[in-house]
Amino acid sequence: MSGTAGPIDPLHLVLGEEELLVERAVRDVLATARQVDPQADLSRVRVSELTPPELAELVSPSLFAEGRVVVLEAAQDAGKEIAEAILSYCAQPADGVTLVVVHTGGGRGKLAKEMPAALRKAGARVVECPKITRANEREAFVREEVRRAGGRIDAEGLAALIEAVGSDLRELAAAASQLVADTGGRVDAAAVRRYHRGRAEVTGFAVAEKAVVGDYAGALEALRWAMQLGVPHVLVADALADAVRTVARVSAVGRADPNRLAGELGMPPWKVRKAQGQARGWGQHGLATAMQVVAELNADVKGVAADADYALERAVVRIVSAHRQD
Repeated sequence: MSGTAGPIDPLHLVLGEEELLVERAVRDVLATARQVDPQADLSRVRVSELTPPELAELVSPSLFAEGRVVVLEAAQDAGKEIAEAILSYCAQPADGVTLVVVHTGGGRGKLAKEMPAALRKAGARVVECPKITRANEREAFVREEVRRAGGRIDAEGLAALIEAVGSDLRELAAAASQLVADTGGRVDAAAVRRYHRGRAEVTGFAVAEKAVVGDYAGALEALRWAMQLGVPHVLVADALADAVRTVARVSAVGRADPNRLAGELGMPPWKVRKAQGQARGWGQHGLATAMQVVAELNADVKGVAADADYALERAVVRIVSAHRQD
């Protein structure tokens, strides 16, 4: 291995159901591993699609002493055989391998339910990612997002931002980061209003909104403009992921009163109404493809792809193509 950072913990448990926080936790582990070994390989696999022999191959140390990060997703769905294999490995993890187990905290089988406790006992580093549902939790999340970006937000700015964006954590995170960049760090209600007047020009939302309605030329033009403005790749990827997931969720419940659906889906009525319009022309197969595209893009812009610009452009093209599948 190369690098100057100290050794990384061999076992990590990412526990909870808040998707954005889960993704960040996995990303942080990968970033730490690549401080130790910049060439560390990443493998992600759903536990339900994994067999014990395949697990053994994934966690086998490299002959060339290269670092390896293995992410086991949806571990709560593990059957008895693979759960036993995971717990057996955790009792004696291999050198040079970082295992990340992503678990909601529930589980179908007895061993799957007991896995978090067993991983804690084995010494795993635990990152809690509980679902954020209450207003005070959302406010604390936004304050922390602003702080992480190097800024401060006052009470009026906080209220204005949540009122304007809604409850979606991805949009709140993207907005907080952009506001800190735009204001030099001091975020107030006036800054929030300015941001929302011009956010199509400075974030990935414009790209996402054009991509999910199948506007090939418009989406690529918006993407190139965003790249010229220096919008971070991860914010564009998050905007695309949020748009696709929102369309998929709204499409799944059918066309009903947006005000009624807002409570059911946990999003503001205006967002439901917009997504209902965007859902026209999408079929289930196309949405499944688009969901896969944004999942891959998430990894690509966070270190997997050699060229993040190309990864974003390719993802936009694939999403527009998926819109035309059904």
